[in-house]
Amino acid sequence: MNKKNKTRIKLNFFIVLICITSISFTNSSNWGDAKWIWQQEDGPANSWVAFRKSFNLNKIPKDVVAKIAVDTKYWLWINGEMVLFEGGLARGAAPDTNYYDEVDLKSYLKEGENTIAVLVWYWGRTRKVHDDSGKGGLLFYADLGEEQIISNADWKLKVHPAYDAKSGGGGKSANRVNAYNVKFDARKALGDWSNQAWYMNNYNDKNWDKPIIKGDANGKPWGALVKRAIPQWNDRGLVKYESLTLESSKEKINLPFTNTSDSLVVIRAKLPFNQQITPYLKVNSKEGKTIIADMDNSFNMLKGTYITKDGVQEFESYSWINGHNVEYTIPPGVEVLELKYRWTGVGEMTGTFETSDPYFTRLWWMARNTLYVCARDGYMDCPDRERGLWVGDVADQTGAVFYTLDEPGRLLLKKGIDNTIAYRAGDTLQGLAPGFGAYRGKSSELTGQSLQYIDQGIWQYYYNTGDKATLENAYPAVLNYLKLWSMQPNGLPKHRKGYANWVDWGIDTDPVATNVVLYFMALKATKKMALALGKTKDIPWYNSRINNIQENFEKEYWQGNRYGSKNKLIEERVSALAIISGLAKKEHYNILVDSVLVPVKKSSPHMEWMAEEAIMITGQYDKGLLRMKDRYQEQVDRKWLTTLYEKYLPKLRGTYNHAWNAPNYVLSRYIAGIKATAIAWSSYEVKPNLAHMTSLKQIVPSVKGDIKVEVNKTDNIYQLDLISPEKTTATIYIPKAGKIIKKIEVNGKLLWKKGKFNNKIKKMKLADEDEEYVSFNVQKGNWNFRAIYK
Repeated sequence: MNKKNKTRIKLNFFIVLICITSISFTNSSNWGDAKWIWQQEDGPANSWVAFRKSFNLNKIPKDVVAKIAVDTKYWLWINGEMVLFEGGLARGAAPDTNYYDEVDLKSYLKEGENTIAVLVWYWGRTRKVHDDSGKGGLLFYADLGEEQIISNADWKLKVHPAYDAKSGGGGKSANRVNAYNVKFDARKALGDWSNQAWYMNNYNDKNWDKPIIKGDANGKPWGALVKRAIPQWNDRGLVKYESLTLESSKEKINLPFTNTSDSLVVIRAKLPFNQQITPYLKVNSKEGKTIIADMDNSFNMLKGTYITKDGVQEFESYSWINGHNVEYTIPPGVEVLELKYRWTGVGEMTGTFETSDPYFTRLWWMARNTLYVCARDGYMDCPDRERGLWVGDVADQTGAVFYTLDEPGRLLLKKGIDNTIAYRAGDTLQGLAPGFGAYRGKSSELTGQSLQYIDQGIWQYYYNTGDKATLENAYPAVLNYLKLWSMQPNGLPKHRKGYANWVDWGIDTDPVATNVVLYFMALKATKKMALALGKTKDIPWYNSRINNIQENFEKEYWQGNRYGSKNKLIEERVSALAIISGLAKKEHYNILVDSVLVPVKKSSPHMEWMAEEAIMITGQYDKGLLRMKDRYQEQVDRKWLTTLYEKYLPKLRGTYNHAWNAPNYVLSRYIAGIKATAIAWSSYEVKPNLAHMTSLKQIVPSVKGDIKVEVNKTDNIYQLDLISPEKTTATIYIPKAGKIIKKIEVNGKLLWKKGKFNNKIKKMKLADEDEEYVSFNVQKGNWNFRAIYK
């Protein structure tokens, strides 16, 4: 070994040593001497454990941000005041990792004696997108200046005796959702245990146990600590229901209400719409009465059961459930004083859409509600039956997210992408979903969904946010997955089954042809990823496969009036995807719309929105709306229904809140006509296609800020108002609509007349003019366009 190599080895060793020391120091400084603490037993599953820590504070620090990690969920109080409702994210940033929260404590602390109380709920089972560590635990760290509050053996611990650990065993929830039923016996409750010490507030914890130290921060089995990927839930607090009705008589009641009968009565408590909620009650009762809070939702897996003590008492079931109405079963002799609920969720639904046609206004609203109720620790297929991260369902949701939800919704997409990449099976991208070994062992790959996720999930997330770090993390895995597909002598990819040939719940599916198009779309999307990341050496591989499919798709799958396999019955999914992907020849558009996309209705909602999008791409907006109205009419007409079903008539069944309904995406992108034209909405277009409608309002919560559009038209006047955020350029399209434009005004000034453009108006310029539109580029600000026709 020469001297130069010896020097290089010493230098490399020194660099590695510095990195190791730095990592170790970072972990130590981040968590001090905090330890994972729990009871002696590692579990058991479905256990609720209460922790307390009292300390004296001479001076309140300027900043107090605590770091808290648990497996699995927790509730936090300081001096009896709730600080955080349901902290903790389901584990799954990557294998052997655990999320932690940062919580600002300053406003809850006071000089003198303080008490921190934490209730930890350990699930103890792996389902869907939660990867059980095998050990319950609490890890806590807060720097108070004078001292550090850390989780260690000095805390107090008690397994909460009122919660029944067997509440979920053998019930409906046993093999479906991570969480459990809640069963709480108030006769065994701990009293006001979240408040201060006995000498301050008469609470005595002297008989509580000392915790057992279970491990170090960043140690196994919990693994490396990763900061929470999304903000805490939007907790809207306890509020009253819209109405209360006796189920038996349908009679509306007011509180207080006493069950004076000799049998159980059910009070139906109405929610504004289908929401993720935790039910609350306040009653006056003798001990031993059993009250149940369930949902009217037949697919709901969870419920809360409360057994009373003597006197006035209150209870909130912390395991969230969803539906349109909460059903409280009240025993004889119980006086109901208050019934309330707490609505929590990911961020806010800041996007809005309304038109002069109330049908489409309501449909967009129902789709919005469906999206939101299918989002929490991750995007999920449904909030009741499974709560599984099927990646195709998430791909269906992705487009709608950017027209509906604010930043937390976008961050939840990032989390979903990171989780999917972390939990791939070898080079296989799979759905993190129930029953198919999504975490360990057998792959849960549905090839159609995995391919769809690449374009409509991962690429669209980057295109709408500009988050290059997430793209860089995903890209190698996506490329390796696409390379699992081999090409055939006919120039098309060889079919991969995955664990099933499923592509859609509808009838007469064509899995082979469907996956050919989805693979083509994934190739094009990943090529764009490579260009965005400067991976130019990979481009020839993409080009070769893209060109082969483009050259051979038509002769293999064009059947004269549709795209699809020769031996398959006519269906609309392959034809729709061919249009969306660009494989369909434009000369076929009319026959595809009239022979397939309008009359053939075999898809489920999973691919229905793609059929609608394909019609919109051809420019036949009336026909796209006609199909959308026909497919959703039965649901929109159900006045009690506020979300959208898993399937259509004649077999309208499954959950009534299923993720893959995306008519709001289609309406926003093609009818409101608002879409990004560059990464992260640095440029976008506003090109409304109102069809039969006369007015439209839309708010788009883009990554650059809210985009607000309002359009009103009559026979002679077309008015478009836009509020455009900072760092954007918008292209505004003024339609000619077969008419002659007399003049166009902007902000009360003449902008365009007889083909002449007034170039003296600042922050805007003429973009283009053709037979259909006059278009203008505008910078940020408020713009009021008014076109007058002859």
